[in-house]
Amino acid sequence: MSTPVARPTTEAGIDALRRGDAAAARQIFEQVVASGAATADTQLGLVYACSALHDGAAARAAIDATLALEPRNLRALMLKGDALAADGNPIGAASFYQAVLQVAPDGAALPPELRAEVERAHTLVDRYRLQFEQAMIAHLAPMPDQSQRFRHSVDILLGRRDIYVQQPLLYYFPELPQVQFYDRARFPWLDRLEAATADIRQELLAVMGQPDAFAPYVQGDPSRPMLAQGGLRDNPDWSAFYLWKNGQRVEANAARCPRTMAALEGAPLTRMDRRSPSVLFSLMRPGAHIPAHHGFVNTRLIVHLPLIVPPGCRFRVGSETREWQEGKAWVFDDTIEHEAWNDSDQTRVVLLFEIWRPELTLQERAQVITLFEGIDRQRGGIGDWSI
Repeated sequence: MSTPVARPTTEAGIDALRRGDAAAARQIFEQVVASGAATADTQLGLVYACSALHDGAAARAAIDATLALEPRNLRALMLKGDALAADGNPIGAASFYQAVLQVAPDGAALPPELRAEVERAHTLVDRYRLQFEQAMIAHLAPMPDQSQRFRHSVDILLGRRDIYVQQPLLYYFPELPQVQFYDRARFPWLDRLEAATADIRQELLAVMGQPDAFAPYVQGDPSRPMLAQGGLRDNPDWSAFYLWKNGQRVEANAARCPRTMAALEGAPLTRMDRRSPSVLFSLMRPGAHIPAHHGFVNTRLIVHLPLIVPPGCRFRVGSETREWQEGKAWVFDDTIEHEAWNDSDQTRVVLLFEIWRPELTLQERAQVITLFEGIDRQRGGIGDWSI
């Protein structure tokens, strides 16, 4: 009786590779493939065997076969990237190295040789990104009059700027532009406001002479949850002195600041009963940080007129960070993630208020007001929100 012939196995091919017999390993792996029993490990073994035999075409075919069976195989992804790099295709190579970074688990979960490969992928991705960035900068350098929006689009393409969008906490009005800081030229009434900076600052200083004039901006309310206040609940590090609050004029405070109130007369303040406008002096103490957060509704914009700004005060909206300059107003969308820092040893104060978005028609503004009247009726007349 004849002895049955053992069927070739992937394990036998791997053993041959370990012995340094690439030719025998290749023969075994190809027999396994021909039998229809090949796994990703079989094809990967065939890659190494063919590479050792300097058969690049066969090795590349086996890489593709491995990825067809197991698209997230880290070794095969690296090998494919290396093959494309050797073929002079850096963009294709970078895409596979990037795929390695996307699918690789935490480094501690990888064997040492794979951890080294993931680190190599990091290095190569960074190298290709830098080469691409330098090439694009050189290509665009002769282009005159590049718009700010175009420059931002290039920064996003090159990974130098993240994408931030409106994320209102309460109400989203669709099809409005995603603008972090608005072009000042859209708001000619800011000229009159800025011209009154000295008068407004004088009234502010008089208010600051009263120690208890300002109150913490974020105040605890037992009827509301306080889940994400960033350590600012009842914290005087960020304080406010209101001239208008939640749609109600604060008469005593407004009477102390008549020139400030007059300077606001040309501004398109939002008008919504029990909700807006809010107009306030916003104070940050030395060392204060207002954590990243989003506003409630994207039908408004926020205006800052800086009044007292020591060095080291910064404000970020989305991907753009600016330093306040006294007497230089700006307009921004507070439903895009924003945060503020006072890294100085002095107090920072801005005049802060809300205006209608210029893209909304008068009819749409009226419709939004009616909508919130209905919301407030359902909520028993409670209608405040925070800037």
